[in-house]
Amino acid sequence: MNTSVEIWTSAITAFVTGSVATGLILWSSLRTQEAQKKAQVIPDAVTGALHALATAGLVLDVDNKIVRATRSAFALGLVRDQVLVHPKLISLVDKARKAKKSSKARARDFALASEIGDNTIWVTSRAVHLGDGFVLLLVEDRTESHNLEETRRDFVANISHELKTPIGAMSLLAEAIQSAADDPKQVRKFAKNLETESARLTDLVQDIIQLSRVQSADVAGSTQEVDLSLVVAEAVDRNRVQANKKKIQVKVSTSDKLRVFGDLELLTTAVKNLIENAISYSDNDTTVSVTLRKKNGVAEIAVKDKGAGIAPEDLERIFERFYRIDQSRSRATGGTGLGLSLVKNITQKHLGEIQVKSKVGSGSTFTLRLPLATAPIDATGSKK
Repeated sequence: MNTSVEIWTSAITAFVTGSVATGLILWSSLRTQEAQKKAQVIPDAVTGALHALATAGLVLDVDNKIVRATRSAFALGLVRDQVLVHPKLISLVDKARKAKKSSKARARDFALASEIGDNTIWVTSRAVHLGDGFVLLLVEDRTESHNLEETRRDFVANISHELKTPIGAMSLLAEAIQSAADDPKQVRKFAKNLETESARLTDLVQDIIQLSRVQSADVAGSTQEVDLSLVVAEAVDRNRVQANKKKIQVKVSTSDKLRVFGDLELLTTAVKNLIENAISYSDNDTTVSVTLRKKNGVAEIAVKDKGAGIAPEDLERIFERFYRIDQSRSRATGGTGLGLSLVKNITQKHLGEIQVKSKVGSGSTFTLRLPLATAPIDATGSKK
């Protein structure tokens, strides 16, 4: 009798367990089919509009999962692993979904903290309920216009000051050449100095133009996936002549498949400036190392030298425009004081940060940190 009971008990238990498992599988399958079905009901006009957007655009479902997104949404750091990362934007989306009139857009201005460093992104955001729980979120980057007035004022003041030195020197040298017209040796000496000041002025103007372009660049609007190993290779190649001249060996260690969203040329310029700076402030017959790696989910490009190092009081100011640690050495190397400022601006444009560690007498390490690219969801809903 006991044996029969045990057999029936086991059979019933197995049946219930199997039924529950089957039910869970069917429920999961139905949920997946329902989600796929919902993804198809997004109006074609919305999908088409996302294709044409110059700003960041996203469509979120009832669970706030992203089902459509433009590349610029990823470039602005709004999305991580297909999820909207900023609580303020999530709150705006939720309010739009609960609105009585689904066609009424809700708009807000936000200051959003970037994932890396202490950068702030100023945006204007609009959210509108499309129906069936779907919400369209549009985010316009207003950071540049927010900082424009202060940047313009400081920039003009700095340029005016910096241009006075080479222009004044060239004027004095021209007068000296005229005064020494009967002395060929002195004329050659002054002419050579005039050529040096002219080259310094040319470099200064070029760096000013480049910094202006960087500050006005729309990285989010023209974003693409960038292979950082190619960035490092090109940056090293651009410094090859300078390194060979000082007999400095540039050692490179890179990791494959580290990609970010951004502008290839701007990123190459940033890394090139870091390497150039390391070579300029290193002694002959030394080594500069460039390392590309992934650390804590972030791409890092570290440039390490064995130069004189940087004093603690200078570390806080080295990224300021036209700031030079050693004025005499800057004149000898032809530095304009804009190289590190360019690096900082480019890094911030890519939602990253630049760190520096240095000890006097032991060299310096500059580390450029950037958020890694995640697989984007394009305007049709497919992952790239």
